[in-house]
Amino acid sequence: MKKLHLFIVKSYILPFIVTFFVVLFILLMQFLWKYIDDLVGKGLEWYIIAELMFYTSASLVPMALPLAILLSSIMTFGNLGENYELVAMKASGLSLQRIMRPLIITSIIISGLAFYFSNSILPIANLKMGALLWDVTQQKPALNIKPGVYYNGIDGYSIKVKSKDREKHTLEEIIIHDHTSRMGNSKLIIAKRGKMKMTEDEQSLILTLYDGYSYDNMDPYPIKKNRNMLLRRLRFEEQTIRFDLKSFSLERTDEELFKDHEQMLNLSQLQAAEDTIIEMMKKRKEMVYASVGARYFYGKHPEHLKDTTDSSSEALMAGFLENKGNTRMPFSQNEKEDLFIINSAANLARNVKMYVSVSKKDALYKKISIIGHRIEWHRKFTISLACLILFFVGAPLGAIIRKGGLGMPVVMSVLFFLIFHVLSITGEKMAQEGVIEPYQGMWLATSVFIPIGIFLTYKSTTDSSLFDISLYLNFLNPFKKKD
Repeated sequence: MKKLHLFIVKSYILPFIVTFFVVLFILLMQFLWKYIDDLVGKGLEWYIIAELMFYTSASLVPMALPLAILLSSIMTFGNLGENYELVAMKASGLSLQRIMRPLIITSIIISGLAFYFSNSILPIANLKMGALLWDVTQQKPALNIKPGVYYNGIDGYSIKVKSKDREKHTLEEIIIHDHTSRMGNSKLIIAKRGKMKMTEDEQSLILTLYDGYSYDNMDPYPIKKNRNMLLRRLRFEEQTIRFDLKSFSLERTDEELFKDHEQMLNLSQLQAAEDTIIEMMKKRKEMVYASVGARYFYGKHPEHLKDTTDSSSEALMAGFLENKGNTRMPFSQNEKEDLFIINSAANLARNVKMYVSVSKKDALYKKISIIGHRIEWHRKFTISLACLILFFVGAPLGAIIRKGGLGMPVVMSVLFFLIFHVLSITGEKMAQEGVIEPYQGMWLATSVFIPIGIFLTYKSTTDSSLFDISLYLNFLNPFKKKD
């Protein structure tokens, strides 16, 4: 029996490893295709790209692992069924559950490792990838001066050349607009030819210009527009300009700025962060009730308003005059007090409305943050449990279809995984929008696939011809004869 179990595990492990890395590679290529514009043409070192790919691969494991388990389990039992090895095992008195036992134990171990990975390793990988991806996307493109086009990549300069020799690093007919003085387009340099050279540390570009002129507007912003401006022109045989290229080097952002995001936290950190947000919401709610209540009762007693000085109220009263014939008479003292109270009450109402509106937006933001933390909390468990459930879908499915290789197993596994993935995404989106609770959204796909796994296991145990087309055609034959 041990040899049989060892044979089944060996038949499962190799397809699992191969399919896992194939799926991971496909997902990684999808990531590269998405961010190809942010990676190409920026002069990034190979180890920066390798580091980004490594952390991205780690972050894609939760998606690649369930699909690999589903596909490898279908391939394993499909091969056993196609080679009649599964029939021989059943003929010797072994049930399908007994045959699946070593792989069930293997799947449980993989699920446990998946939970450890999602709780301990995945947050670190997401933090590293998020910080590095931000730095790469904010990185400037590499220095590339094209002939006939103004190049504005260097801060404070706009450069245009007529022709460029890449091998000799020479330029012809150079025009440089110098904006480093922040005084507009006040300085212009023109040269017939030039030569570029990078420093050894590649932090600066040295441009040597030959046979040219330098124009400098000495009074770029004259007080009187009609007066003559002072312009200085200098001719030079050779002039050297040093451009600072530090802004082109990759600057690494402090990872502490990203660590509070829910995808960068483990279970205990997610729970602590959620409790903190809930406590902040309670305190803000108490502050709103106290502030609004105090202003409401304050506004109900006019005697408190009489002693309050308000320049806008006094200006309003001064402007309201009553016309009696040709005589302009001011309001009486009682009318002034009424106007003062009305204006003060309106100001209080506007302040309360603004304060409540800001507090409402803050509460909505915190509520969305709480939902995000709860979604990530449940994701730690759904990833590991999905590996086990998809095994119970793939193993009996392979025993039913009895086809190995990369034909029918790939089609069936992709079909079931797409259904599982769509349900997962749909549930997560509904949870994020507050339509359903986070636990309902995150466990939607699992709750749907558990009955499917039980049904397929039952059908494979009873040797049901679930995918035999002739069975369904024979079922329809009586109806065809009646027609």
